Formats: sequence, structure tokens, C-alpha cells
Amino acid sequence: MSPDFPTLPAAGKHTSDKPLPGSENSLTADSIPMKASNLSRGFTVIELMVTVGVVSILLAIAVPSISSMVKNNRLSTQVNMFMADIHLARSESVKRGIRIIMCRTADPNLSTPACGGSTQDWTTGYLVFTGEDGNNTYQAGTDTLIRRGQPAQNGVEVHTTATWNNNLEINPDGTLNEGGTAIMAICDDRNEAYGKQITIPLSGVARMKSSNITDCEP
Repeated sequence: MSPDFPTLPAAGKHTSDKPLPGSENSLTADSIPMKASNLSRGFTVIELMVTVGVVSILLAIAVPSISSMVKNNRLSTQVNMFMADIHLARSESVKRGIRIIMCRTADPNLSTPACGGSTQDWTTGYLVFTGEDGNNTYQAGTDTLIRRGQPAQNGVEVHTTATWNNNLEINPDGTLNEGGTAIMAICDDRNEAYGKQITIPLSGVARMKSSNITDCEP
């Protein structure tokens, strides 16, 4: 008589409702606890304090640098504008064969502007025109207006020597029709250390000095 052997289930099948040995310790997605703190973790007080400190240091370094850059750009823009218009006036004097005059004005944007403003102060603007009548002041009926020089940007001041007080006259050959060298200083609240200077000798050729000028009110 042959012994009775237990019937084994087919391979890959589990016919019992009981868990397989060791399955009691098996993990499933539903059995893993999720900690809310790990999903919505914020900054600690110390982390916030460190972040604020780092931002404050960066601002303390960056803000003065940006402010200085803006001021430098204003000065450069102003001096470049004057240099361009001085060259224009000299070029027009030679091309037209007549005197060209630059004069300061209280308001260059009036429908009929006039020479004027404060003594040796060109901050409010200037005019470039043909001096055909020989009186050194702009008259709409007889002179040709070439350029309206706009007022200086905020914080920038423009002053000249007595030679360049009311106006700057340029002869038909491009030379300066003044009693000596004309000097203009362009400055902001940082004064001479960052100021710029334009010097025009009797030859009429303008030269610029970029910093450490002698005086902001020559």
C-alpha cells in the first residue's frame, strides 16, 4: 500500500486565505505612515534670521555701488552732450563761414527762447545759433537756431569761468573769439573728486578732464 502524499498547489498559485509565512511583516503603500511635517516643512526662526542677515549685507554692498554708477552716468551724459555741441558749433562756423554762438538760457524749450539765466551757471540749458547780426544774443528774426541744449539732469550742476559767462563765440575759422581760455565744470554732490571739466583754448579745440578737477565753480 502506497503512502498518502499531500496534494501541492500548482506553481505560482496560493490557494489559502492565510498569509504566506513572513508576509505579516510585508510593507504596502497603504501601510507606510506619511508625516505631514515632512511634506510642509517651513523655515525655522534661525534660518530666517540668517537669510535676512545675508540679504542685508548684500544690499549694503550693492546699493552704494548702484547709486555711484547712476551719478557717474549722469555726469558722463552731460559732459558728452556739451562736447558734442561744442564740436557741432565749431563745425558749423567753418561750414557756414560765420560766427556761431553758444549762450546760456533760463529755458531752452520756450517757443521763442532767449539768452539769459544766472551768471556763469549753465545748468538750466543753452542755445547754439548763428551770430549773423553780431550782437551775441539770439534773435529769432535774424539768427538761425541750430540746437537747444537741455537742462542738466537732476543733481548735476554746470558752471563756467568769466570767459565763458554769458556765451561762447566761435569764429568762422573755428578759433575762439574770447579773451582767453574758456573753462566749464560739471559736478554733482561729490564735488571735484568726481567732477568733469571742459577746457577750450583760443585754438577752439575742446579738451575734457574726467576727474579730480580743480574747482566745481571755476
